[in-house]
Formats: sequence, structure tokens, C-alpha cells
Amino acid sequence: MFGAADERVGFLDVRLRRDRWICARGALGRVLPAALWTALAGVTAFWPQADDWPRTRELAALALLIAGALATIAFLGRRLGTIGERIRHWEPWLAALATLVAVWELLTAKLAWLPPPFFVPPQAILEVYLDEGDKLLECILYSGLLLGQGTILGAGIGFLAGIALGWSPRASYWGHPILRVLGPLPATAWLPFAFFAFPSSRSASIFLVALATGIPVAVLTWSGVSSVNSAYYDVARTLGANQRFLVWKVAVPAAMPHVFVGLFMGLSSSFAVLVVAEMMGVKAGLGWYLQWAQGWGAYANMYAALIVLALVCATLVALLFKLRDRLLAWQKGLLKW
Repeated sequence: MFGAADERVGFLDVRLRRDRWICARGALGRVLPAALWTALAGVTAFWPQADDWPRTRELAALALLIAGALATIAFLGRRLGTIGERIRHWEPWLAALATLVAVWELLTAKLAWLPPPFFVPPQAILEVYLDEGDKLLECILYSGLLLGQGTILGAGIGFLAGIALGWSPRASYWGHPILRVLGPLPATAWLPFAFFAFPSSRSASIFLVALATGIPVAVLTWSGVSSVNSAYYDVARTLGANQRFLVWKVAVPAAMPHVFVGLFMGLSSSFAVLVVAEMMGVKAGLGWYLQWAQGWGAYANMYAALIVLALVCATLVALLFKLRDRLLAWQKGLLKW
């Protein structure tokens, strides 16, 4: 009897120690990102530099500002609700980012183990954003407009072509061989033709982006329409549906998951084509900025533009997933980004 009681007390003691360890580890995890960003600010501000890099004070101030924000979030805890939960979810990544930037700062600005100009410190990237933010913003807007025009045009034509190929045997007979021949070709292979056939480099770039977007959308829409279960059509016909209703109310909604897969593929391809096309004669845009920075050996500008390009691409894909989850609520969570 006493042995069982002692065993239960020992079990409760072990469980209490485990709960205390979990709480301590959770508290440490909440404090660690702010501590690491504070350490980054200290290293940036007080460690002697191997060379005189501008914007060092601004980088230290930015790191200290992020540390203060993270400390405030850790102090408020659950009172922030959903926002606090999302930030806590990314706390390990925020800690890892502070560590990465600190190592980057040490290897470049402080110890000069990675010499310039091919390797630049974080404050050089910050200098580009502070000094040439207006030019980068102009390039983002220009590229966004060009990408939007080409993507909308290509997605619209590819969507209609895919419906026709999937629904009409005659359209499939004539269109299938064309897509099989032209589909595998990368859109950049059409650069000579595009710049010869179109009157301006901008219109040629729009054509290339539209081509890169339209082919995946057409192929996946065709696949989605042609794979719709015939029982859906039989039920609709039994209820008196006409041909137009079968296409737009049965085939197209059933094919929408395939359409969005084509849009994801087309958006990724269009970004690659956009950068290449803007390097071939336009006077603005992220691709043009990359070409300009490479030509002048401005590696800090090149790295800054690459970071912006990656963030823009990731944001657009995330927005596309949000749209997909809203339009296809019954498939929410099946495909994640």
C-alpha cells in the first residue's frame, strides 16, 4: 500500500519536473530571439571594423529596434491573440536569422575573411535600400505592371484554350500536336522572334511572360476538363442542362484545382522570363536593375535586388494560394505553400 503511494508520489514529482522544464524552455525560447538581436546590435556597433562601412549605426539601430519589438511581444504573450501566436511560431526562425546576420557581419565587415567586392556586409545591403529605395520601388512597380499584364493575358488565353481543348474533340485534334511541340520549349527560346516581331521591347516582354504563363494554364485546364467524371454531365443533362451550362457550371468548376496548379507553374516560369526579358532592352524593372548592377560591379545592389525579387515572388505565390483557398474552400489545406 505504502509502495504504491510512494510510486505515485515519485511519478507526480517526475511530471512536475518535466512541466517545469517545459515552461523554462518555453520562456527561454521567447526571450532568445530578442537576446540574439540585441547581441547582433552590440557586435555591429562595438566590434572594430576591418574597413569603414557606412550605415553601420543604422544597422545596429535596426537590430536593436527588432530586439525591442520581440521583447515586447514576449512580455505581452497571449494578450496579442492570433498575431502573437503567429509571431511565436516564427521565433526559432527569427533567432536563426539574427545568428545568420551576425555571422555574415563578422565574416565580412569585422574580420574581412570574405573580402569585397564579391562579398558585402549587411550594412551595404541596407545602404542600397536607404539610398536607392526610390529607384528600387520604381523598378518593382514597372516589373509588377509588366508581369501583371503578361500573366493576365497569358492566363486568360490559356484558360480558354484549355477549355476548348478539353471539351471539343475537333479543337483537341488540331491543338494537341501544337501544344506537344511548343509546350516543352522554354519561353526564353522565343526571345529572337519576340524582339523581331513586336514593335517595342515592352510588348515583346509581355508576349514572353504571357507565353510562359499561358502554356501551363492551357495544359492543366485541358487536363482538368477532360478528366471530369462523365456522371456529372449525365446528372446535369437529366435536369435539363444545355451545352453552355455543362461547360461553365460543371466542367470548369470541376477543373479549377488543375487550373490553379497551372497558374502556380506559370507564375514561377513568368518570373524567370520576366528577369531575362527585362535584361534585353527595357529601361526599368528588377531584371534591368540586376543587369545594370552586374555591369557596374555593384554587387551590393545586385544582392539587394535579388532579395526584393525573392520576396515579391514569394508574396505573389502566397496571395495566389489565399485566392485558391477562398475559391476552392472545399480543398483548403490539401495544397500548402
